[in-house]
Amino acid sequence: MLKALISPPGRILIGLFAGLLLGILAARSGGSGVDIALTVGETVGGLWLDALRMTIVPLLVSLLVTGISANADAARAGGITARAVLMFAICLLSSATLAAIMIPSLLSVFPLAPESAAALRTALGQAAPTPTDTPGIAQFLRSVVPTNPVAAAASDAILPLILFTAVFGFAATRLPEEPRRLLTGFFAAVVETMLIIINWVLWLAPIGVFALAFVVGGRAGVGAFGALVHYILIVSSVGVVIWIAGFVIGPLLGRRPFGTFARAAAPATAVALSTQSSLASLPSMLRGAERMGVPVSAAGVVLPLAVAIFRATGPAMNLAVALYVAHWAGMELTATQYAAGIATASITTLGAVSLPGQVSFVTSIAPICAAMGVPIELLGILIAVETIPDIFRTLGNVSMDLAVTATVTRGLDGTEADAALERFVGE
Repeated sequence: MLKALISPPGRILIGLFAGLLLGILAARSGGSGVDIALTVGETVGGLWLDALRMTIVPLLVSLLVTGISANADAARAGGITARAVLMFAICLLSSATLAAIMIPSLLSVFPLAPESAAALRTALGQAAPTPTDTPGIAQFLRSVVPTNPVAAAASDAILPLILFTAVFGFAATRLPEEPRRLLTGFFAAVVETMLIIINWVLWLAPIGVFALAFVVGGRAGVGAFGALVHYILIVSSVGVVIWIAGFVIGPLLGRRPFGTFARAAAPATAVALSTQSSLASLPSMLRGAERMGVPVSAAGVVLPLAVAIFRATGPAMNLAVALYVAHWAGMELTATQYAAGIATASITTLGAVSLPGQVSFVTSIAPICAAMGVPIELLGILIAVETIPDIFRTLGNVSMDLAVTATVTRGLDGTEADAALERFVGE
């Protein structure tokens, strides 16, 4: 228990609750220094959040380029790997679409209390939302293609920037091997550099989260606790649905008996629950695939590939967070904003390499919020409670990894699997 509390997520969580409690107590005391303390908290928390935001554009661009390169390399191997990459893409788009349907439906049935939402907006200095003119579909489509990618990056026009980066990344895969590896190596180095900076910023996360939570507690009161519980339940439910979907897709499309699939998935599920890591669950997933009758050589291609470049819950749960923040802010989203969110959530997952939960939370969700015009100030608070939804992220990823493996290897014999492995390794 003590070890969990002194871990980085534990220290961030302590900062959250300490900040909320002290903010509530300070507001109730009504002392003359409360306003000064809240101003200091806003400044410190804002600086910390801005320090995270400054890494988003270079990290997003670099992750997309390296992610597209990894997917292209896998697809070029042909056969089983190409089928796996195609199914990954279908699942990612379906995942984002699920959140776009499920979250508004849940929030219409189980909305956040209006007084809590209003208090949170006040705590973050946001005015009540006002209706704005929404662009038509033609204007939206024109805005997606950037006339100046540098200006798009400078103005946080995330969706045009993503489109340009995706085109750039796919074009880079057509280069001869030497310049392609040189270019990919450059962007891989940028990723590593940005991660070092982010780790420095996250080392200060307990202080930043404490400051933001102090402001929220001082201005929103005890309703902030209820809002966080509501958020955890709503967002986690998306992960639960994808987790269950794996146990439907695997037997149905993979043509394995449900009992066989469930028994094969049980050990990996237990590891995922205890570690919150798909990578740590990989050995158990490989053994589970073998129990389902998947050739070892085939599982040895698809599962590591899935762990490396496939996050089934990523688009759904990342978009769910953005939609929930929009609900907190009282925004009425348009069809074009939903389309922008689905596209951004699906594409950015291409670069979702194995990152710490707090890092991927910021780098994956902030671009979606920016593309949809949703405020990101609340992400600094939500990062502190990501540990709980992250459990269901991992469970959903593991079940879908096994389901995809069962599906793309259906009917594959050992000889074909060995040939696929040779082609994959040869690439």
